[in-house]
Amino acid sequence: MKKIIFLFLLISTVSFGQKKLDKLLNKFNKNNVPYISVDSLATTNAILLDARETKEFKVSHLKNSIYVGFDNFDIKQTLETLPEDKNAKIVVYCSLGIRSEIVANKLIKQGYTNVYNLYGGIFEWKNNNYNVIDTLGNNTEKVHTFNKDWSKWLKKGKKVY
Repeated sequence: MKKIIFLFLLISTVSFGQKKLDKLLNKFNKNNVPYISVDSLATTNAILLDARETKEFKVSHLKNSIYVGFDNFDIKQTLETLPEDKNAKIVVYCSLGIRSEIVANKLIKQGYTNVYNLYGGIFEWKNNNYNVIDTLGNNTEKVHTFNKDWSKWLKKGKKVY
């Protein structure tokens, strides 16, 4: 009986958390870029673009991701790092999926057809027990949380401001 109650509480908490994240993303995003879940990303090959700021990227990032930034995002410079194949699978991420939607939409406007926004960003990635790496390529528990208000969305790992 205890296992059933625990399982129910766990499912309820995850569902409630996802509904809250949906509400946040719907508040800020235009939903003009399809989402990809962290579980789907973990089992697929894609070009990963990190749309956070340098200080965030230096703390940790997804393995093999390319830093493109947000405040000083340069579409021409980014296009130089991407394949000419406009059907290449590209996933853009940030902390939660707000800044990454803007960057991903710019790629779509350049003709890329297989572009996704990572649902919940690096926070959701880490919350689901996937690894992040530091600038030396070592696994780390640290994740830059952008600011203290946004840090509530990171449930696992060590918060860095």
